[in-house]
Amino acid sequence: MKPAAPVEAVLFDLLTALLDSWSVWNHAAGSAADGLRWRRAYLRLTYGCGSYRPYEDLVREAAAEAGVAASAAEALTAGWDMLRPWPEVPRVLGDLAARGVRLGVVTNCSVTLGRQAAEQVGVPFSVVMTSEEAGCYKPHPQAYRAALDRLGADPERTLFVAGSPADIPGAAGVGMSVFWHNRAGLPFVADTARPLLIADTLDPLVTLA
Repeated sequence: MKPAAPVEAVLFDLLTALLDSWSVWNHAAGSAADGLRWRRAYLRLTYGCGSYRPYEDLVREAAAEAGVAASAAEALTAGWDMLRPWPEVPRVLGDLAARGVRLGVVTNCSVTLGRQAAEQVGVPFSVVMTSEEAGCYKPHPQAYRAALDRLGADPERTLFVAGSPADIPGAAGVGMSVFWHNRAGLPFVADTARPLLIADTLDPLVTLA
């Protein structure tokens, strides 16, 4: 299935759809189990906090809630330059850019960390919209709208590449079609908005845009 209208722009979740942030969280936490517990606590806080609160504060609070060492939060930001794109990312995004598709990201972090993470992708973006700038965290609609406004893009002609299930109803709710890059093979919950496609690689994106 393809979007109803020709795709002129693609917005991405940054820290899951394009970058392997999981490995960096796990490294900072000291183990995969601690990293997973910490990330889940962090997601609960971001999804429930409403207006933007400093990303670094939420990371520290989540560490305390998850029983992870307080030093892990500082280790996470100190190790931010360890973020790496999934193997196919440069090729797929390079193909889209060569065809004139505008690219941007919407990411749940601070301006400083968002810019730093986007540089690790190795592909230039027209827009890097952080939750700090939007004033809220995804999946709040304003986070997606702020990126669309800055890009000057029509949501009906913009595809959103989700990195987590929460992005699906969030992006669809402002009028974008959604491709879920489900790298972890998470189950699809039927009562959420339905994406155009679910895949464990970004490769199918070139057939949608």
